[in-house]
Amino acid sequence: MKRIIAALSLGLFATAPAGAASLYNTLDGNAPLIVAHRGASGYLPEHTLGGYELALEMGADVIEPDLQMTADGVLVAMHDATLARTTNVEALFAPRNGDYRVSDFTLAEIKSLTVEPTGATASTDYPGFAPTMADPYKVPTFQEVMDLVAAHNAATGAGIGIYPEAKTPNSLAMNRQILEEMKSNGFDGSVPNTFVQTFSHEGARQLAALQTEIGMDNAIAALGYALDLGDGFGVYDATTGSVTALEDLAGFADGLGLYLGYDLDATFIAAAHELGLSVHGWTFRPRTDEAAWEMFLPWIEAGMDGFFTDYAQRGVDVLDRYEAAEVPVPATLPLMLAGLGGLAALRRRRAVA
Repeated sequence: MKRIIAALSLGLFATAPAGAASLYNTLDGNAPLIVAHRGASGYLPEHTLGGYELALEMGADVIEPDLQMTADGVLVAMHDATLARTTNVEALFAPRNGDYRVSDFTLAEIKSLTVEPTGATASTDYPGFAPTMADPYKVPTFQEVMDLVAAHNAATGAGIGIYPEAKTPNSLAMNRQILEEMKSNGFDGSVPNTFVQTFSHEGARQLAALQTEIGMDNAIAALGYALDLGDGFGVYDATTGSVTALEDLAGFADGLGLYLGYDLDATFIAAAHELGLSVHGWTFRPRTDEAAWEMFLPWIEAGMDGFFTDYAQRGVDVLDRYEAAEVPVPATLPLMLAGLGGLAALRRRRAVA
């Protein structure tokens, strides 16, 4: 923040020279990705078409659907293995096999449910936003999520990616179905910033092999916890209790989705970059604009390649603010740009009106 105020007040901005070095220490030198974690889940019910649509309007680069399988073999967007936390299932159905597992209910039954807001800040309304679909807060199928993103890309010319997670335990059949559905919808490696992720490192290896078999080339991300092994770095695989060395991960993965803790730091990120691995951190949940700046800034400067965030708007705003501080602009630009309202004029992404 001090850099912004000092530079603006002193009028130090001038036109950037051609070929200037990137602002970012990311793997590709581009701005970190804003990954809409479970959609716009800090604002609206998670994993719903309404929430995904709001994230698109806010300028997220990537939409993240967690995927579970219904009793009749349909992939649906749902983080938990059960329906109880996020839907009104308990008001409509008795437990099955002692629980409300997604895999014990058909798609038709799940479509009768309503996804409810979870977390302290989520609601069923966001100022200035009106969902375009009739039932924005039903559990969507993976197909419906891809349809939404594809329609947005076609209408706007954007290249918004998807980042589906194959939930564990690892399943060859589910992995194959995810990839086949992605390919049939054009998410075959040709849409920018599209990943397939899983906490199972064996599953990530399997997804990479399946893509080769099917003829796809999306990035594969292995999830977990960063560890300093003393003689190198690795990622903890919670599904097996084992650790996979970065060098081994680089043999089948393109990126890492890592918890913001353990041994994750700039040194770890640099080591991953040396092996060609991007690093995406989870989960960014700042409750205020200033908290967002304080939370994101150290990771921007550490070279993190993407941020899983429940608050896509705050992620977009932080990058705009960072670029306004770092990117030289004409010195004649009014000093009022020091205010956040003025910074909105520089936004690279479209926010909700």
